[in-house]
Amino acid sequence: MTYRARPLWAAVPAAGRGSRYGGGRPKQYERLAGRAVLDWSVSALLGLDEIAGVAVALADDDADWATLAVASDPRVYRCRGGRERSDSVRAALEALLAAGASPHDRVLVHDAARPAVSTAALQRLIQQADPRDGGLLALPVADTLKRGEAGYSTGTVDRSGLWAAQTPQLFPLGALRTALEAAVAEGVVPTDEASAMERTGAHPALVPGEPGNIKLTRTADRELLAAVLAARQEGRET
Repeated sequence: MTYRARPLWAAVPAAGRGSRYGGGRPKQYERLAGRAVLDWSVSALLGLDEIAGVAVALADDDADWATLAVASDPRVYRCRGGRERSDSVRAALEALLAAGASPHDRVLVHDAARPAVSTAALQRLIQQADPRDGGLLALPVADTLKRGEAGYSTGTVDRSGLWAAQTPQLFPLGALRTALEAAVAEGVVPTDEASAMERTGAHPALVPGEPGNIKLTRTADRELLAAVLAARQEGRET
C-alpha cells in the first residue's frame, strides 16, 4: 500500500485552559458564528472523506465536550489529555492505535482553537506532505521582526526563510509517536509536532497555508475568525 493510500486519522489536543486568552471558559468552547470553536475545528477534519477517526484529548473535568454535536459522531474518540500539548498529542495517538490505527498510517494533528482551516488547505497538505518526513501548513513571515528587551527594540531579525507554522501538521503516526517519546525522554517540551520530528532529523514539507487559518489566542482574534466562519456558513467560502 502506498503512503497516500494509507488510512488517515486525526488528533486534537484540547485539554488546555488558554491562559493568554482570558475569559470565563476555555477558549476552545467560546462560541463563534453560532458554534463552539472546538466544534468547528473537529468538524473540519470530519468533513474529509478519507478521515478514519479523530481522537480528542480533553481535561478530566471537561463538562462542555458532551454538549457539542461532534461528540456523538462515531468516528470521534475522547481520551484524557495531559499537562503539556505534547502529552495530549501522545495520548491521542495512543487512542487512535487502540481504535485500530496502524503506526504506518497518516495522522493530522490540529489545534483545538484553530477553527477556520479550509477544506482546500487540508487537501493541499494531504497531497503535498512528504511520505517520510510529513508536512505542515505554514505562511512565509511577511512582517518585519524585532528583537526586544524590557519593552524596547534591540534589533531587527532577518526574516528571509522564516515561516509561521499553522496546523494541521501531518506525519506518519508511528514516526511522530517515536519523536514525541524521544523528546520527553530528553526533557524537551516540543512547541509543535514538526519541532519534535525535526529533532529526529526530519525535514517536514512547508505547505502553503492561509491567512484566515489563525488560532484563537487573544480576544482580538474573535472578530476576524467570526467573520471567516460566518462567510463559510453562507457559502461564500469553501
